[in-house]
Formats: sequence, structure tokens, C-alpha cells
Amino acid sequence: MFDIQEKPNLVERALLIGAYFRRDALDTATDLLTELRDLVETLSIEVAETIPVHVREMNPRYLTGTGKAEELIAHAKATGCDCIIFDNELSPAQQRAWEEDSGLCVIDRQEVILDIFNLRAKTREAHLQVALARMEYSLPRLTRMWAHLDRQRGQGGGGTGAARGEGELQLEIDRRLANKRIDKLKADLAEVRRQRDTQRKERSRVPVPHGAIVGYTNAGKSTLLNTLTHSDVLAEDKLFATLDTSTRRMTMPDGQQILLTDTVGFVRNLPHDLVQSFRATLEETTLADFLIHLVDASHASAAEFYKTTTEVLKEIGAGDKKVILAFNKVDLVEDEGHLTALQHAFPDALFISVKTGKGMEALLHRIHEMVFDRVMRLHLHLPMHRLDLLALAHAEGKVLSEKYESEIAEVECMIPKRLASRFEEFAVA
Repeated sequence: MFDIQEKPNLVERALLIGAYFRRDALDTATDLLTELRDLVETLSIEVAETIPVHVREMNPRYLTGTGKAEELIAHAKATGCDCIIFDNELSPAQQRAWEEDSGLCVIDRQEVILDIFNLRAKTREAHLQVALARMEYSLPRLTRMWAHLDRQRGQGGGGTGAARGEGELQLEIDRRLANKRIDKLKADLAEVRRQRDTQRKERSRVPVPHGAIVGYTNAGKSTLLNTLTHSDVLAEDKLFATLDTSTRRMTMPDGQQILLTDTVGFVRNLPHDLVQSFRATLEETTLADFLIHLVDASHASAAEFYKTTTEVLKEIGAGDKKVILAFNKVDLVEDEGHLTALQHAFPDALFISVKTGKGMEALLHRIHEMVFDRVMRLHLHLPMHRLDLLALAHAEGKVLSEKYESEIAEVECMIPKRLASRFEEFAVA
């Protein structure tokens, strides 16, 4: 079957390699390898060792030099590894060369992320998006999977004795089938997008402001959503625990209703194709009125996490959104100097702990600032001959309460500010 292999079921112990090309990039390469270790261990694969490798000149066959490749292969075998995992993106030819020379399973960061996504997918939409990303990743690697097969031969032409000649390569057949499957997956995702558009139209009938929580994976986005909306969305201390968007309703202290959406987290070097495959999910971000950008303040690379998320937001067309920047998990920060540096680098940011509640009141205040100009709350005394305005409040806003006394309907409602003038004469303090 054409597809990338199910690596979590095939390997047990891995050697992690991170190639870097500038001598001053060692710290970054080491940090990325630490993150790759977390990703690999999420797949329940034991990590034998992480090795940063300086490469002076990229080798088109191995990425590293030939001698270094031989040394790394020998080291992987000596340490009992059955898999080599690169933090760098390998071309199909490079991946094939490493596997042929080592006899081991060789994968890269992108395939690790795809395997995690495959394990985490729960809904039909997530399964479709993962399947599309996996197929687009595996398509240029089909040669690697069918290298052991010869051409299919044409068979005799029955009673005429004429041979039909050589048939198609098995590779060509699978490539055609893979392209058909990709087209089908894209069509299915387009249908999901149409369904989402219908849901959004229903939501937009009631002018409820909409915010999206974005950020690096494992920053605490789902926990923040649960805290603000008193819901129970899955929140785990795992990378990519959330692959599907979850939208919940939140009530502000002044009674105003807000919709908040939890989104899939980002990582550094997130493959462009993967971003494209998850565009249907990420559309919630582009259509939100404002974003809450959550960053794990306790991580040494918090500033890098901020940069990564900002770059992805620009890539998907959400770079111009109003943003509340909040550094979470301040209760876990052990180095006060690190926290002080973040406060100086991001003077407008909030520093909070969703777990302990620190800074949450300031966050609610900042959310209120984002949405106060969208709607207004009115107390109305409507005469019975103007119940058309009550119908308008139901259709375009949210009616919080209504009661009838004699010839008056007493109504408490939230309406768009653009309609305020139509209700003005019936508003009471």
C-alpha cells in the first residue's frame, strides 16, 4: 500500500541527529533536538542519544558529509538503535540513501509530526487533514517503497498469440492511485469547509464577538479555554493534544457573550504542506475578531515560540488581527532573570498562570477592551406596537430577558452598535 510506514509500531530505539550549517547555530540546533526528543518520546520511542552535527557544505546524497554519514551509521548500530531520526527535512533521495546504506529505518522531523498527528486525530475532519498531509508527504517517496519491484509484464493476447507488451510500472500505478486519493481527500475537506461556513453563518446571525486562542503546542491553550468558559475540552500535558478546533461560549462579568475557539498548536519548522493541509482548521483563526496568543513563559525558548507562532499566523493570513499576548505558566518559572527579560522584551504582554489564577482578572479586562465596541447592552421599555424591535433584537442580537407589564415589554438585550439608533428612544437607564 502506498503510504508512509507506521513508524511507531516498527521502531523502539532511535538516534536523533540535527545538522546545522553555521558554527554559531549550535545552541539553536541543540534546543531543536531537545524539542525533537519530546516529539519522539510522544510516540513512545526510546531516544538513545541526540547528536548535533556541524555541516560545512551540504552533501546532496546524505546532507552531511560521506565520512560523517558512515560514522553516524556505525554509532547508531553500536548503540542498538533501529531508527535514525533527523531534525532536518530530508529529500526523498537522501532518505533512501541513508536507509540503503544503514539498513535502518530513517525518518525526519516532518514524518515524526505526521505520525503524532495520526495518533491524535479524533474527528472526521482531523482524520481527513492528517490523511491528506501523509499522502502528500509520501507521494515523492513512492520510489523508496517499490524499489524491490520489477515492471509488470503484459500477458499473451489470447488465441492470437500477440503479446500486449510491458505494462505500467507498479510505481506509476501507485502514483496515479495516490493522486486520485489526494484529490478525493481535498474534495472531502472542501465539503467540511462548506459545513463550517454554514455553521459560521448561523453564529454570525447573532453578533457575538469571536476570539481564537493560538500559540505553540503545549502552551496551555485548552486549559485556558476550559477556565474561561467552564467547559471540559481535553487538556493534557502532551504535544499536539489538540488537533480539532473547539468553540465554547463565554460570559463576561458584564453579561456580554463571547465565543472562544481553541486551535491546533504550532512548532518550529512546521512543514509548509502541513500548514496548508490544516488550513480548514486554521480558518477559525483568520475569521476571529481577535486572538489570544498564549506562550509558555517557563520555557527557555519562549521568545522563539512567540516568533514561530507569529510567522505561521502571517502565513495563514491572520497576521493583522488584534492580539492579546499572554505569557502563561509564570508559576513554573524558576529563573527570575528569564521572566524579567521577557517582561522587558514584551512590555505590553500579560503574565499569567491559568493554573493558579494569577493575572486572569487582567486577561478578562483585556478581552473586554477587545470587544466592548462591537455590541452594547440595552434595557428597553417597548410599547406593544413596537414589538418589531423585539423581533429585531432576537434576530440580530441576544435577548437576555423579557417580561410584559400592561402595555409595555421590558427587555434586556445585547445588540450591535450599528442598530443602536433604532432602539434609542425606548432605552432606559
